[in-house]
Amino acid sequence: MSFDPGMLHNNGHTAYANGTGPGIRETGVVEKLLTSYGFIQCSERQARLFFHCSQYNGNLQELKIGDDVEFEVSSDRRTGKPIAVKLLKIKPEVLPEERISGQVGPDLHAYPFTVLHGYIHPVVSAIPVHLDGKSAPGQVPTGSVCYERNGEVFYLTYTPDDVEGNIHLDTGDKVSFYMETNKHTGAVSARNIQLVKKKQMRCQGVVCATKEAFGFIERADVVKEIFFHYSEFKGDLEALQAGDDVEFTIKDRNGKEVATDVRLLPQGTVIFEDISIEQFEGTVVKVIPKVPTKNQNDPLPGRISARIGFTDKELPFGEKDTKSKVTLLEGDHIQFNISTDRRDKLERATNIDILPDTFNFTKETREMGVIAAIRDGFGFIKCVDRDARMFFHFSEVLEESQLHISDEVEFTVVPVGPLYKLLTKDMLSAQRNHAVRIKKLPKGTVSFHTQSEQRFVGVVEKEVVATPNKNASPTKNKEKEAEEGVIAYEDCGVKLTVPYHTKDLEGGGHPQVGDKVEFSINEVKRTGQQSAVSIRVLNRNASNAKRLHGFVATLKDNFGFIETANHDQEIFFHYSEMCGELENLELGDTVEYTLSKGKGNKVSAEKVTKVAAVNGIGEDVGTTVMMGKVIRPLRSVDPSQTEYQGLIEVTEEGGTKGQNYPFGIMGMANKADCLQKGELVKFQVCTVAQTGQKMACNVVPQRRAMVECVKDQFGFITYEVGESKKLFFHVKEVQDGLELQTGDEVEFSVVLNQRTGKCSACNVRRVSEGPKPVVTPRPDRLVNRLKSITLDDASAPRLVIVRQPRGPDNSKGFNVERKTRQPGVID
Repeated sequence: MSFDPGMLHNNGHTAYANGTGPGIRETGVVEKLLTSYGFIQCSERQARLFFHCSQYNGNLQELKIGDDVEFEVSSDRRTGKPIAVKLLKIKPEVLPEERISGQVGPDLHAYPFTVLHGYIHPVVSAIPVHLDGKSAPGQVPTGSVCYERNGEVFYLTYTPDDVEGNIHLDTGDKVSFYMETNKHTGAVSARNIQLVKKKQMRCQGVVCATKEAFGFIERADVVKEIFFHYSEFKGDLEALQAGDDVEFTIKDRNGKEVATDVRLLPQGTVIFEDISIEQFEGTVVKVIPKVPTKNQNDPLPGRISARIGFTDKELPFGEKDTKSKVTLLEGDHIQFNISTDRRDKLERATNIDILPDTFNFTKETREMGVIAAIRDGFGFIKCVDRDARMFFHFSEVLEESQLHISDEVEFTVVPVGPLYKLLTKDMLSAQRNHAVRIKKLPKGTVSFHTQSEQRFVGVVEKEVVATPNKNASPTKNKEKEAEEGVIAYEDCGVKLTVPYHTKDLEGGGHPQVGDKVEFSINEVKRTGQQSAVSIRVLNRNASNAKRLHGFVATLKDNFGFIETANHDQEIFFHYSEMCGELENLELGDTVEYTLSKGKGNKVSAEKVTKVAAVNGIGEDVGTTVMMGKVIRPLRSVDPSQTEYQGLIEVTEEGGTKGQNYPFGIMGMANKADCLQKGELVKFQVCTVAQTGQKMACNVVPQRRAMVECVKDQFGFITYEVGESKKLFFHVKEVQDGLELQTGDEVEFSVVLNQRTGKCSACNVRRVSEGPKPVVTPRPDRLVNRLKSITLDDASAPRLVIVRQPRGPDNSKGFNVERKTRQPGVID
């Protein structure tokens, strides 16, 4: 860059925006100095001015960067930019020899000295840690200290050698120092720097406890807790809870450190430990005691032995280091991660999980049982080898599997703990054990009995007698109490007797006194009690009444009717005569019974037993499918008729048109279907083996009708059943989940409710859709009426709010979002 001194406006200066005029002197600092020119940083204003070395009045060799100078402002004739002229060096101030107090100021890095005039920098810094003692070749790392004098703030540079005691200074630390001038450069710097007071640093931690008016924070820098009062928390105190990450300042009060200015941090900011990605396997050598001793101060009382790398290590662990609350025992084979505390580098085991093969390593005795009861958070197990039920807590279930009643489990029994005593002090205070380490087993694993492989032969000495229950019905789950029967038999020449129950019979035959039977002996493991099981009748006693077969035709509230084996009559029976589970009895089931005569010489069935199904009507079933019409229903549909059988007339053209075929309950394809007089049906013809009679079988009704209306969860079909011209149906009976509309054509079955005597439709299937409803336009008289109404019309209809809507909590309006309700769907 070339400079021509003659181009300056020496004879006249123009005015500047900052008020600078001819003859007015300014001060500044030499910021940059080259061979023939340099730059000055103005002190009174924010400006940086160019100057030529020819304008300096003095020995140019003595002018250095950082020197204070005085000058006038002119303008460059060629560019019009302001420049500094008539420079004079200001003599340096005589530095005081006393020690000056200040603080560590902004980092200066490459420049040996910098002064900020008229502005105090809000952020102060020290020599960066990465430059402390290290820098580029030929460059010494520097920092700065600042001090105030006569209302002005001055900054001085320093190097690590200027700090006494070889300590590291942080930004904001208060220090004392001497000022020194470099004889060669004239630069002023700080020396013999001594630390007066460290700056208060912000610390981080996690709230570990909260009390009524104060709490404690676990510090992230040292293994230590620090007290804080709620008045020092800056935020919503109601939201503060244990586990929150916070930052704070440490202050000394009454000789104790306390946390002040406590503020919340985002969750996950504070990290105490580093957890290994790799998982290790080990063995538990010391468990955490369930009841801590008075002298126990170790927060990590458990111990795990493991081989890590080529070294055997013993790692501690605490209560929070297990993945679940399942009880750990000495010798357990476990897997875990290693956690290393960032504060003191302590290693411990965490994420401890019991391995499935652990029971091969421990010396515990495992027992088996079945879940008998489940409560809120705990339950009871029916044990195979114990009389009393065993208490367990859900936290003791392995593999986080969901338990239900009747689930088979394996467990270990240990002495009762404080929790169990609290729960059961009023229920089962005598029990002193509970189940832990519960493992769910596959179905069929647990057995409470042992069954002999040997089969025995005996004679029924006493048959099972059911206790009459007049109120029993198949729709109510009431178990019938029954006296047990007795079988007499010989084993190794010794005459013995063994009890038996109806549920242990095979083949459906109900044995009577004198019948010869074959059976096995079952023994209860816990009590040793024996009973006969897998009982099969070998020979009937000739003196016993003949047993007959039939089919369930009707089931009422406490009685029913049996269709005979010839399908031509029905026999009454009371539910008290039923042997076996009554709730499992359905229409069409095959039963075995004995005839008896009661009052009025009326015939009824007794000792009714459900047996394996036999052929329904006959084996000779024709292949031809015929069309017909019901001219007489079953007596269960029309009780007023004397005949039991229904009657179907052939309606299709052919040689058999007009011929009638009888049918019974076993001739129905759907035993629950209720055939009405006059209904059209499809059927086949079969021959009854015992009588040779031809009967209708596989009878399927041909019903089609229109949907009259649908109302929410039910509807009606235009179909005449008895005295009613409409047939009820529920929407859940509609196949494929379709939504029926008025006018749809449907096919369906009719079922009779045996208890109420009313019919309803089931298996409803849409055949075709009805016409879509057409929205009729609003009449013109109403449209014209609405158009003529205005808000000012006194005669117009008005809506008067009598009461504002209120919610359950007495609040106005609706808080819950309202949505369109789907027809047929219940929220």
